[in-house]
This record gives sequence, C-alpha cells and structure tokens, in this order.
Amino acid sequence: MQRIERRVGTQISEVPLNETPAVFSRWTRHLKVRLGHLFIQKGFILLIIGFLLGRALILAKLIPFALPFFVSVYTLRREKAGLAFIALVAGALTISFESSFFVFVAMFSFLLLHQVGRKFWGDLLKIAPFVVFCLSFSTKLAVVYLWNGPPTTYESVMALIEAGLSFVLTLIFLQSIPLLAAQKYKHTLRAEEIVSLVILLASMLTGTIGWEVSQLSLEHILSRYLVLLFAFVAGTTIGSTVGVVTGLILSLANIDNLYQMSLLAFAGLLGGLLKEGKKIGASLGLLVATLLIGLYGSGKTEALPTIVESCLASILFLLTPRTWTETVAKYIPGTIEYANEQQQYMRKIRDVTAQRVSQFSLVFQALANSFSTERFLGEEQEEREIDYFLGDVTEKTCQTCFKKEQCWAQQFDKTYEYMKQMMLEADAGTLLQNHSLLREWNRYCAKGKKVIATMEKEVANYQANKKLRRQIRESRKLVAEQLLGVSQVMEDFAQEIQREQENHYLQEEQIFHALQEFGIEIGHVDIYSLEKGNVDIEMSIPYCEGRGECEKLIAPMLSDILDETIVVKREECSAYPNGYCRVAFGSTKAFVVETGVAFAAKGGGFVSGDSYSLIELGTGKYAIAISDGMGNGERAYYESNETLKLLQKILQTGIDETIAIKSINSILSLRTTDEVFSTLDLAMIDLQNGSTKFLKIGSSPSFIKRGNHVIKVESSNLPIGIIKEAEFEIVNEQLKSGDLLIMMSDGIFEGPLVENHEAWMKRKIKELKTTDPQAVADVIMEEVIRASSGRIEDDMTIVVAKIKHNTPKWATIPAYMYTKKAQ
Repeated sequence: MQRIERRVGTQISEVPLNETPAVFSRWTRHLKVRLGHLFIQKGFILLIIGFLLGRALILAKLIPFALPFFVSVYTLRREKAGLAFIALVAGALTISFESSFFVFVAMFSFLLLHQVGRKFWGDLLKIAPFVVFCLSFSTKLAVVYLWNGPPTTYESVMALIEAGLSFVLTLIFLQSIPLLAAQKYKHTLRAEEIVSLVILLASMLTGTIGWEVSQLSLEHILSRYLVLLFAFVAGTTIGSTVGVVTGLILSLANIDNLYQMSLLAFAGLLGGLLKEGKKIGASLGLLVATLLIGLYGSGKTEALPTIVESCLASILFLLTPRTWTETVAKYIPGTIEYANEQQQYMRKIRDVTAQRVSQFSLVFQALANSFSTERFLGEEQEEREIDYFLGDVTEKTCQTCFKKEQCWAQQFDKTYEYMKQMMLEADAGTLLQNHSLLREWNRYCAKGKKVIATMEKEVANYQANKKLRRQIRESRKLVAEQLLGVSQVMEDFAQEIQREQENHYLQEEQIFHALQEFGIEIGHVDIYSLEKGNVDIEMSIPYCEGRGECEKLIAPMLSDILDETIVVKREECSAYPNGYCRVAFGSTKAFVVETGVAFAAKGGGFVSGDSYSLIELGTGKYAIAISDGMGNGERAYYESNETLKLLQKILQTGIDETIAIKSINSILSLRTTDEVFSTLDLAMIDLQNGSTKFLKIGSSPSFIKRGNHVIKVESSNLPIGIIKEAEFEIVNEQLKSGDLLIMMSDGIFEGPLVENHEAWMKRKIKELKTTDPQAVADVIMEEVIRASSGRIEDDMTIVVAKIKHNTPKWATIPAYMYTKKAQ
C-alpha cells in the first residue's frame, strides 16, 4: 500500500493513501477556522477594507468613505477602531498627503468631539450620521482653508456634496459592517442588507482604481467576478441589482467606467438566467454581455482587453470553491441552500423540542413509578401491621400478668398464633361467635377475658388505620396511573414531532399532470401525507362557480390514483370569480355514524339533569356519552354537564378512556362533600373496524339492534364520584354495518309503568319499522311517555347511532396517462 508522510509537531506519522482526502479535509477545515478567527474575530478584515476605502475617491477629488467607515467601526466594534484608523490613513497616503491629512484630521476630530460630548449625546448610533455630516463638511472647509486660503463657492458646494455622501454612507456602513465583521448564527440577509453589503464591496473596489496589469484593470475583473458570484448564487434579481449598484459606484469614481454599469447589469441578468447551466452557464452570460455591450461602450478602449478581463473574471469564478458559494447562498432567501439551512435549523429545533418533551415524559414516568408503591405492600406489610396491633394489645394486658414469662418466653409461638387468630376473627367480626376458640383461649390465658375485651376495643382503631392506608395506596395508584397516562401521551407526541416530513415532489408532479391530462386546471398541489388511511393533500383550483368539481371529479380521480376512497375534507372558495379555491382532500373512514337525539326534562320543565355529548376524536374514533346527574334541575345538570366537559377535554388529549374515566371520578369525588353524583354511559366507536368499547358507570343498559336481534349491553359499576377509587368494567362489542346503537338514561329505561323494563324495551326495539336514528329516538321517547300515562317522572335522554359503511357519493374515475399508486 502506498503511503504518504505528514509531520505533526515533531512527530512523523504515516497515513494510508485512501485516507488522504480525509486528511486534507481536516487541514482545510482547520485552515478555515484559523482564517475565520484571524479575519473575523481579530478584525484583520477591517485592515483590508479600511485600506481600500482610504484610497477610494469620487470624481477623483472627494473622499466620502473614510470618515463614515471609521465612525461605523467605532460605534459597532470600538475595540477594532485602531485598526481601521491605521488602515484608512495608510490608504489615503497612497493617493496624496492632502487626502491623508484630511482623513486624519476628520477621524481625530471625531474622537476628540466624542470624548467631550459623549455625556450629552446619549446613543451614538442614532446621531452618528449627523455627526459625520457636520464633521466632514467643517473639516473639508478647514483643510481647504489651510491649503488654498478661503474656500470658493465651488469648493464649498463640493464639500457639502461630500458631507451628504458621507451621511448616506454612514447609514449604509452601519448595516453592512456587522455582516463582515461579526459572525451571526442563522442570520438571514434582508434586501436592504444585501444592497448595503454590495455598496460596501463596490466602494472597496473603487480603491483598486488605477491598479493595472498589462493594461488589464483590476477593478473591472473584480467587479465582474462580484456580479457573477451574486448572479449565480441568488439569481437574476440580485445579480442585476448588484451589477447596477457596482457599475454606478465605479462610474462615480471614474467617469470612464460609465459604460460598466450597463455591462455589469446585463451580465447579472444573463448570469442569473443561465445559472441552471452551473458556473459555466453564468460565465457564458458574462461573456455574452461583454460582447454585446462591452464592444459598444468601449469607446477609446480596445475591445480585446475588455474580453480578456471578462475571461479572467470567469476563470476566477470557476476556481471559486463550491463551499464559498454555498456559504453565501445560505444567507440569501430564495436559494436552495437557504431552504436547506432553514430546514436543518427547523429540524434541530424539532429534535430539541422532541427531546424536551421526551424528558418531561420520563419525569412523569418516574413520578408514576414513585407513586406505584402498592406492589411493595404484600404479606410482609400485613404481618408488620398485625405485629403492631398485637403489640398494643399485649402492652395493655400482658405487661402486668404474672404468667408473662411463661407465655411469651417459653411458649411464644403458641401464644402468638392464638392471638393472631383471635385478631383476624375480631377483624372479621366473628370472634365472639367462635366459642371453641374463646374456650381454648380462656383455658390457656389467665387474663383471657381482658385480652378479648381489649382486642375488641382496639380492632376498631386497627380497621380505621387499615382503611386509611388502603385509601392512601389507592390514591397513589390513581395518581400513578394518571401520571403514566400523561407520560405516554407526551412520549407519543415526542415521536410525532420527530417523524420526518416526507417530500412528495414526484407524486405532486404526477398528480398535477394526471389532472391536467384529464382537462382539470390546477394551480398547485401540496402533499403532506400519503400514508394509507391518513392521506392529506391540498390543492388550489380555479373558482368553479359552485359546480362541485372537487367532490365530483378531483376526489374520485384521487381515489383511483391512490387506491383508497378520498373525499373533500374542507373547501375555502375564492372571494371573487377569477380567483382560486383552496381545497383539502383526505382519506375517508371505513364506517360513518349517523345519530339521533331525543330528550325531555322532568315534568316538562326547561332544565334537564341529563347531558349528552357526541365527540369525533382526531384518532379515528367516535365517542357517544350520556351523563345523568343525581336528582333534577340545575344542580343535576351542572354535575352531568361538568362530567362530560371533563371527559371531552381529557379524551381529546389522547389519554386512554379508562384512565380518563378514573381521572374524572377522582376529580369529582374530591371536588365536593355533597352527595351529588353522576352516572356516565360512554361508547367509543373505532371508525376503521367498528369495534366499540362500552364504559357504563352507574348507567342504564344499552341495546344494539342487528336485524331482528336485540343485544343488551350492561355492566355493574357504581355512579361516578361516589368512591375515590373504582375498577371500571369495560364491555367490548363488534358493531357491524346497519347496526343501531341505542343508549339511554334511567328516565327512559325505568320510565314505563311495567314489571319487566328490559323485556318491554327489547320488545319495543324489535318492533321498530324504521332505521333512521332520529326517528328511532322519537318513537322510543313517545312509547315511553305513553307507557307512563303521559307523565314525565324523570329526566329522559336517548341517543341513537346508526353504523354503516362509508360509501362514496361519487364513483371512482379512472386517471388515464398515469401510473397508479403514486408512492
């Protein structure tokens, strides 16, 4: 294997040839970091900028760049102002002593004025342009007076123009210098910042005027390179803007460069248009612009040097590393690099958010585990409680007994077993009825009756303590289950956040062309998900004047394309005839639920103690709930309505329904000491497969009518809120298409004046001639009132739900010219 040697410090190590790119990559990265630290952090880039701006002139006489640059650096990075001062004076010395003297005096006057007036200025950033204007004008007149005597009107006007330019340049440099002199993480350049940066770079190029190599002007090469770079990175708009601004500033510096503005602007336009051809395409745009405009505007200059300058700029551009162009593109909105950078930033924010949510989930899980102490309370804990009880009994009886040594030292096991058995009998309330045990104990113990009396007395305290400890364990268990439910929801949410957003560019284009081939005009297509059963597509289509093209044409075509039923989820029509409508398409569920409701208050009143709720959850489930507050009137209505509100809010968070019910039970039991409770009848229907969970807490039975058969659904659970901890029985049933689910409060079930309410209700349901949910609810309500002799003795509520297959309204339309299953 060939090897190359490298020297690191004083050691020599061998590197395999196939590792050479990685080594050079590390060197390049290290060099980049060092140069960035040297020029950006240390501020040596200000030396280069200051030197070029110090020798930059306008109309070969005016020096409007030096003082604004120094004041801007002093305002923004005061610790680097010394470097800027030296660089500006050095650059001005290359022009003339008079120019350097003016620059020196202007900057020194600013420092002196700032030391004197900083107590009165306040924020220098706000008044810096005005200070520069006054100093530039006064210093220019003073220098002219020292050199040539009293200034003429022409010299005064030129001084005023130079001060005005300095005023404007100060505003520009205050925006552009931070972009070059400080690193900003994830900084996006606004349009005005881009223009300010270009003006600063063009002003630097004016400092290269007069630098020539073999009659080739350096400012021409660099200005064209600058235009090529921005045109390739940002496109035609930025490219032509950079060309105009750069050409304008160069033409102000030297009137012979006036034609450069047209050349650079046209080069930026062509370079941006041909950027799809990569760097060669952008370079070709510069050469074409040079041939079309450079030859026309050359004037005295020969055509060949202009073409050579453009060729050199193109070569310099072609040699520019790709990482440089990508780095510049990351800061300009609209570029692919900028979009990728933003996407990467958003991905990082998403991952950090998901990590924080996951950490919170772990915290809740740890809290749940800390509350789950019931598993540690087994036989050992029970034995310890028995020992404490027997210890209290013996302390009051055996301590003064003369047979203490014989019972507890010589016959400990026998004594302990007798007392333990009596304690268990006393706890069960059967000690006094167990005569054989009492006779044996009295023969064994000298103070048998006293021990039994003491044990009967102490067992009440033991039972109270035992009940209290059990309640504490049950409360801890409930809190643990609630915390565990919250933890699971947060973990699911964290996983949902981390789910990568898929790009569906190909599928969007295929659907777009398929619809166009069919003759449907489409504005654009956005696909958010193509997951089976969870399709999410948005489109913009022209206003169809209410003809229903989305529902009748587009949705059926998408159904054929994606091999599943697609429907219109929502539609936002255009506000004007020639506009576009925003339409969202999504997967339909396998089943749909139609409901009907009938209710009446006791005695025909206005306020019923019953409440019902129909909740369509985002998880593809449909919840039907009826709550009956104990009693009648407003208080009962408040209790039942509050129960359903809590249920709806908790279910919509995604927490399991069992934990939701237990949470509501805990809240209601702790909220009030009044004996006002609520029943709850909940049915959770899965719209994908029809499976249904019934949680019936103190409620009446429900019935399922399937053809001529009636199925009863019931469970034995206490009303919600009676006890703080309860195990709720869940009944599972599989609903089929065409089934009628009939849920009712006790006012309906127990309302008829009949002996067997269940048989009567089944018979009435079986005799139904209609399957319309609302008609069924009305018929049963009417039958119950008739069977009650026309009286309403209790609040009555009945909810009827019909389960049926979700049959699309419109048939599938074959999508021609398209390969199915765009996935």
